[in-house]
Amino acid sequence: MVFLIGLVAIPLGCLLPNSRLPHPLPNDKVLHFLCFGGMALLAGRLAHGKVQMGLALAAVFVASWVIELLQMWVPGRNFCWRDMAANAAGVLCAGACLALLPPP
Repeated sequence: MVFLIGLVAIPLGCLLPNSRLPHPLPNDKVLHFLCFGGMALLAGRLAHGKVQMGLALAAVFVASWVIELLQMWVPGRNFCWRDMAANAAGVLCAGACLALLPPP
């Protein structure tokens, strides 16, 4: 259920026009790291086996990239390589945590 909520909430939050975002926001890069790392952790735990886990992590990273690209068409938002780096760091950190956890 938490995964499904994230599937809706994260893209909505990332694609809101800048004028609709609460100000001040916490550190944007920390939010990216936590959101996409959290989604990767949840997706990885839902996977069965290492191959599915790798695909799940890759899917979360690709989704983060698509969302960043879509921000180019949202008023007051743009594509940011630093956001992508935070997204990737979150996914990689989730992957490392998943590798240390026993299979579900």
